[in-house]
Amino acid sequence: MTAGERVVVVGAGVAGLTTAVVLAEAGASVCMIAEQVPGVTSLAAGAMWGPYLVEPKDKVDQWGQRSLEIFREMAQDPATGVRLTSGIEASRTAEAAPDWATTLPGFRPCERAELPAGFTAGYRFTVPLIDMPTYLDYLLRRLHDAGGVVEQRPLTSLSDAGPASAIVNCAGLGSRDLVPDPDLRPIRGQHVVVTNPGLTEFFSEDTGLSPDLLCFYPHGDTVVLGGTAIDGEGDLAPDDKAAAGILARCVEVEPRLAEAHVLEHRVGARPTRATICVEEEVGEDGTVVVHNYGHGGAGVTLSWGCAEEARALLSVK
Repeated sequence: MTAGERVVVVGAGVAGLTTAVVLAEAGASVCMIAEQVPGVTSLAAGAMWGPYLVEPKDKVDQWGQRSLEIFREMAQDPATGVRLTSGIEASRTAEAAPDWATTLPGFRPCERAELPAGFTAGYRFTVPLIDMPTYLDYLLRRLHDAGGVVEQRPLTSLSDAGPASAIVNCAGLGSRDLVPDPDLRPIRGQHVVVTNPGLTEFFSEDTGLSPDLLCFYPHGDTVVLGGTAIDGEGDLAPDDKAAAGILARCVEVEPRLAEAHVLEHRVGARPTRATICVEEEVGEDGTVVVHNYGHGGAGVTLSWGCAEEARALLSVK
């Protein structure tokens, strides 16, 4: 593709917004089309960098490391919503640290005295934390500054995107119908946002495949508490029982959270498949379509690496 050709990006979650920014700043004429701007699932993310439970591992490692580089640069500007934050990831079953964690600044095993009751192992490191409402607004500003335009409307098919030199499908769970892709499924996630009683460090439990997660991520005056991972469920209505469980798990680890006031509930449906789909195809009408979806709970973590791969597939320099 040559600079100035029209590219339609479908979807305004973190994958769609990042891809649109990368393409627009490379000189493409970008139109982003989405029913929700920004996407509600991305707004509901915690969000801490970490390539959890996604494949293929070799590509995930590349995409994640590239995104990590960019997030570290962004952390120098408070307006991005990205901050480098120290904290602990812990386990009740003495799990070894994942490979990606051992390369992070400040990585070290925790002393037993650093761990909450019931935990047998843990490690400390410094990692980007992303305040998603602030961050997604920042990406929208970058897209506008690069000349990108946004159309807020639903699509019933990718061909509804209108005439374009290429289409980039970042529709997340919407790709089940738009592609169609029957291998894509939702994993429901819920977070509770509370006032910050003085936390400056994150905490995350390695819960494996459990549907009940435990994490808290401080973002200035607020803390995002998590969470859930209900495989196969895509309902976005807040669940009071799940919220009570989230609060109870977090208070057990950090008693100061018992005094926090609940501000809001955030619910999303992680678009999940056996392997992330970042690939090119030619549609029935001859239009080039690049897919970039299926990131599960690692959409933020892999966003910049996947967006740059989509740009490379389109040969936009």
